[in-house]
Amino acid sequence: MGKKKALTGALLAAAIMTVAGCSGRSTASGETAKAPADPADASGTIKVLTHRTDLVQNGTMAEYAAEFNKTYPDVKVTFEALTDYEGEVKIRMNTDDYGDVLMIPAAVAKNDYPKFFAPLGSAGELGGRYRFSDKAEVGGKVYGISTFGTANGFLYNKAVWKKAGITKWPATPGEFVGDLKAIRSRTDAVPYYTNFKDGWPLTAWSNNIGSVTCDAKANDKLAGPVSPWKRGGELHTIDSLLHDIVKEGLSEKDPNTTNWEASKDMIAKGEIATMQLGSWAITQMRDAARKNGADPEDIGFMPFPAQKDGTYCAVLASDYQQAVNIHSGHKTAARAWIDWFAEKSGFSVKEGAVPALKSAPLPSTLKDFVDNDVTFVERSEAKTGQVNAIDNAAEIGLNKPDYRQKLVDTARGAQRGSLDDFFADLDKRWNEAAGTAGS
Repeated sequence: MGKKKALTGALLAAAIMTVAGCSGRSTASGETAKAPADPADASGTIKVLTHRTDLVQNGTMAEYAAEFNKTYPDVKVTFEALTDYEGEVKIRMNTDDYGDVLMIPAAVAKNDYPKFFAPLGSAGELGGRYRFSDKAEVGGKVYGISTFGTANGFLYNKAVWKKAGITKWPATPGEFVGDLKAIRSRTDAVPYYTNFKDGWPLTAWSNNIGSVTCDAKANDKLAGPVSPWKRGGELHTIDSLLHDIVKEGLSEKDPNTTNWEASKDMIAKGEIATMQLGSWAITQMRDAARKNGADPEDIGFMPFPAQKDGTYCAVLASDYQQAVNIHSGHKTAARAWIDWFAEKSGFSVKEGAVPALKSAPLPSTLKDFVDNDVTFVERSEAKTGQVNAIDNAAEIGLNKPDYRQKLVDTARGAQRGSLDDFFADLDKRWNEAAGTAGS
């Protein structure tokens, strides 16, 4: 996916502090980056910053640019692919030079979007056209359009699960753990693979917030001293499952040796049974199956093991959102690229992802969900800014790998303490931070 490790330690803290506080920087005009009324209105050279190193290296992004030029011949699109996208862009945003178009880094506080990005239009105008627009909405204006969205769940090798005698999706966390035990005893596959070392795949667990209770506003409800890890809470259910998988010895023997790229081939060949990821990963794993002479259809996707009134739910959440640098000298051309990429490029279809454009159909990769009446819940982002402020002040990191790496280490005995103590500490820090940061 091109997603890599972010900065760590003091350098990361300094980068986040400077970006979030925007200390010592001047702010450019908040003029809207308007879509061109005519292709001739867009001209100039624009640079697009991207985390998709794979697509730049294999020429795919150049192909998109060539198609774009058929409509906008006077715009030259260049790409800069960054291996450590989050880390490098956070530092670069202390200057005015961070491309013309960029994926909004997770470390930028939502309420600070107007300091860095040009508004693209009103919430009313864009909200009716695009999914996930509220993720980048501040003060009634939208500052980013999603490249695509994902449903969250578990990728699994159907052949391995069938060999273990499992014929239906687990409906509870307990059933899920039981199924992984069956895989351990009846197959040679690693039942579950954490992707611990690369870290970022662990953040996908947070995208299940809302799936447990089928509540689109579940993430918004974290905005306060609500003890998110209390028994019965969504995060208690989600993180307890990860803990129990590891504690029961159902994951790889040494999480420090996991390898994201290698895991694609391993699940394709049936050496791994299950991984928690977004639906964007389905096409990558099926491609790996083809390359390894395996059946791509063996790569399946199942919802989080929880039901409400007998129904599974899957949260639809935005991936990176493309924004226009507020300092760009070619805002119209940059906006033309963003709109074209969301509506005309076919990127979401090729990635097997949920399109940002509401009028576009769901991808074929989610056919199992559609056929089994899984309810799709589009996550509300109305209070994301407030939730993120609490999360940052508490130094937990719902969308960073660190605390779940500690959870895994606690489960396997590499870190002292019980699960109850671990959750109690998280709740304490969250509630204390909510008293100030979330107000």
